Amino acid sequence: MIESNANIKELTPEEVLKQWWGYDTFRPKQREIIAEVLAGRDTLALMPTGGGKSLTYQIPALMKEGITIVVTPLIALMKDQVDQLTRRGISAVAVHSGMDSRRIEIALDNCTYGDVKLLYIAPERLATDAFRVRLRRMKIAIIAVDEAHCISQWGYDFRPSYLRIAELREYAPDAAVLALTASATERVAQDIMFHLGFRLSNIIRTSFARPNLSYVVREVEDKREHLLRVVRNVEGAGIIYMRTREACEQLVAELKEDGIDAQYYHAGLPALERSIRQDEWLEGKVRIMVATNAFGMGIDKADVRFVVHYAPCDSLEAYYQEAGRAGRDGKRSYAVMLYTKDDLEKLTFFFKAEFPPVEEIKRIYELLCSYLQVAIGDGEGASFQFNIYDFCHAMHLSYGRVTSALKILELNGLMTLLDEQDNPARLMFCCSRDSLYRLNAGGNDMDALLQAILRTYNGVFSHFRYIDELLLASIAHLKPERVHELLAMLWRMRVIRYIPASRSPMLFFDSERLPTADVYISPDSYSRRYEIALERVNSMLRYAQNVDECRSSIIQSYFGDVEAQPCGVCDVCLAKRAKHRDATKLDDSIINALGDSALSVKELVAKVGGADSLVVERIDKMVAEEKIYIDLSGKLKINR
Repeated sequence: MIESNANIKELTPEEVLKQWWGYDTFRPKQREIIAEVLAGRDTLALMPTGGGKSLTYQIPALMKEGITIVVTPLIALMKDQVDQLTRRGISAVAVHSGMDSRRIEIALDNCTYGDVKLLYIAPERLATDAFRVRLRRMKIAIIAVDEAHCISQWGYDFRPSYLRIAELREYAPDAAVLALTASATERVAQDIMFHLGFRLSNIIRTSFARPNLSYVVREVEDKREHLLRVVRNVEGAGIIYMRTREACEQLVAELKEDGIDAQYYHAGLPALERSIRQDEWLEGKVRIMVATNAFGMGIDKADVRFVVHYAPCDSLEAYYQEAGRAGRDGKRSYAVMLYTKDDLEKLTFFFKAEFPPVEEIKRIYELLCSYLQVAIGDGEGASFQFNIYDFCHAMHLSYGRVTSALKILELNGLMTLLDEQDNPARLMFCCSRDSLYRLNAGGNDMDALLQAILRTYNGVFSHFRYIDELLLASIAHLKPERVHELLAMLWRMRVIRYIPASRSPMLFFDSERLPTADVYISPDSYSRRYEIALERVNSMLRYAQNVDECRSSIIQSYFGDVEAQPCGVCDVCLAKRAKHRDATKLDDSIINALGDSALSVKELVAKVGGADSLVVERIDKMVAEEKIYIDLSGKLKINR
């Protein structure tokens, strides 16, 4: 494990970087951010995807006395970073909804009384009693907030659970707050600092420029033809983003017909299948992943050579995140967007469709409650596994309208939809304790299992408890398969209510179900969301249709980079460079044609050859620049 904190405090950040991570130097801005955190100053770090955000809190976590709490919505990221830190001899734990209550309690106790340096926690866990009780006993040095744009209602991925993070400051008023995001406009940045209670405004921006990433946008008639050019001319791994699941599957079938190694990924696949496909792509067994935006969060594959969007995204924030998964190793890579005129019309149509009238939002609320069988007056604090696609299909509703309605319901404090996560098994007894003794089923194995449950979990007769089936198998000296079989038997006998372990999104009721007539949707929450979405869609449309301004500069300026410079490698920059070369050649031809003579415009155009309009344009330009002039006879001469 790590050496004593006193010894580490004597080291410089560079020495810690070298000793535990093996690197000699920091990436741009990393050292500056670390210095701010070590000095105890609240800091908002705007760093692009793949910019090395994690080191900016991991190194200060080792150097400061106490524990660093890292709030992140990505369970896969938690697990990956905890595993990496543990391999380096650094004590770190994660707490998320994929763990049963016993494991969570052990992890939090280790944070309170042990030598844990980093605690990774999902935002929704901040409100639990188990966490709050132990929080008072922890010596918190740093509060790091990953994906910090989720705290802002102006952000493209607002999550109300993030608003609870500010409450951590009540328990640790002296702790430095480090907020990290790869996509925040100036308005979102200010909102992040406000909601996290920054003592002073303090923003450190890493340039959003990606010098090795060439942005390309093409308005085309035949997308497949242009896609094949990219796939065949650019070597290496790639991602192709589609808007729908069906489109993913169809395109993969077409690519395979063309002899191209590809696989698809979307939220409709079983969790195990998704995990296998993701691993195969990461390991290079599959070259191209065709996916919806469900693919990519927490993915770190350095050698992605191209990312193709088969249609425009809903926002530049989402596009920058997804396109930025190309070229993390610093080598030349391509971010390509293909679109037709129909795509732009669809983007506007989908935007309007995703803002149902307030009365329809109330109707969706009523349908959700009925679908989940929540009665009026019940439901406060309840959680449900929730497949939004099944709900939309069952109720004949569009996915876009339901997701938009859910966001607005969240803003009004009614319910919260959490991302897909690991959900452990849960059970609750439907009978009295005495009736268990009269149970005559399953023999000795059943007796052993029931005793294990009663000894391990309290409150199972009054409410659902998360259980660890592997732990119960160990205590009862049974095989895990036998435990699952016995639990299913008890469920069929109606002795218990049993929800097997699964991986799915969860819907939390933040308040009791209200009669539909009493559901209040504040005008501000609706109009604000509309305003935000409209601004984003318009920015995306401007980016797609732009033919004059460097694409990298547009993105940098969008995120508040006032020093944005042309990249020189996007399609617009390359077109300008080619036009400049052509103009230079044409200028030379005009000078050579004039020589020592004087020619009329008509004579000069005829002598130079080529497109008349281009030659006349260059003549006008050269006259304005005083390289040539018109003499008294009206003829052109070289200005020597």
